[in-house]
Amino acid sequence: MISNQILQNTLTDVKDVSGNELCLYETDGHKVAGTFKPQGSDKSIKDEIEKFVDSDLVFKVVGSHMLSKIYEDHQIAYILSTYGPDKEKIGRLCTLQIESLMIAYREKYDKDNFIRSLLMDNMLLVDIYSKAKKLRVEKDRRRVAFVIETRVEKDAAALETVRSLYAATRGKDFITEVDEKNIILIREVRSYETYEDLEKAGKVILDMLNTEAMSTVHVAFGTIVDELKDISRSYKEAKMALDIGKIFYSERNIVAYNKLGLGRLIYQLPVQMCRMFIHEIFGGKSPDDFDEETLQTINKFFENNLNVSETSRQLFIHRNTLVYRLDKLQKLTNLDLRVFDDAITFKMALMVVKYMKYMESMDY
Repeated sequence: MISNQILQNTLTDVKDVSGNELCLYETDGHKVAGTFKPQGSDKSIKDEIEKFVDSDLVFKVVGSHMLSKIYEDHQIAYILSTYGPDKEKIGRLCTLQIESLMIAYREKYDKDNFIRSLLMDNMLLVDIYSKAKKLRVEKDRRRVAFVIETRVEKDAAALETVRSLYAATRGKDFITEVDEKNIILIREVRSYETYEDLEKAGKVILDMLNTEAMSTVHVAFGTIVDELKDISRSYKEAKMALDIGKIFYSERNIVAYNKLGLGRLIYQLPVQMCRMFIHEIFGGKSPDDFDEETLQTINKFFENNLNVSETSRQLFIHRNTLVYRLDKLQKLTNLDLRVFDDAITFKMALMVVKYMKYMESMDY
């Protein structure tokens, strides 16, 4: 449904160009928008509009103004009242303008519903192609789904910022919502664009929302698909990337599905299997039982690719002190982080623990 503000802006623009005054009413006489306050009582205006609605006339001149009916789907949607020397010409032109606007907004609304149904897998394949043809949505285009998660539910400022960004610069992208915290962008991918370009696009969105809408967001995107029917797959991948990013890559604000590494594998493991793995590695212990110093040493050691000298330098400790800590950890876990296989096992165990904690928090 077209908003009253857009209708008001349209009447104001027509007045600025033509000099004629205009008022728009619903069929029950309730004023929707206007450039002036009409003379006469509310009751007299309402009676005049009701008589006009019941008549067979499409246009009617009444003294200093002209009434015209505005249709949507062969039903009377509004009554326009035009005052001024060119009331008949301007009234007809404004009527056509508003009817065209309503058609455009209805098509936009239909496309929005179509994209939502597509994302949620609520359409048969034959219906996807027939609806796409009707709405003039090309079926063979490279596209990718972005999921933009906002901290605030129903963040209208963030939604409008994304819409303005892509409406102004591109014409074949779709922006919609499927829940209260996620904005979905279906972005066309040009033939020369790569995943690195998509990551840059995500950075632009992130910066725009941080500065323009003052919104803190996380952005994730799926893989590029070539057909319209596969958009839902890219959307599911983006949602998965968003969840995996929260668990394993909390330092990233932009997460790509094709760069999830071990996180994607661990995310798809049954929780019971994860518990068995952790018990096998740590026995009755958990990495949460390690003190802060040990955890800091482990993380820094991994960051420096198991390099003892560099790790000790960054921790501002003697090399022998680091060796002592690693020996102590080996006694607790039977894993020597200086040995590649043990380091991989330990790294995976830490990631599995993060995943289990996340899944437990989702159960509450």
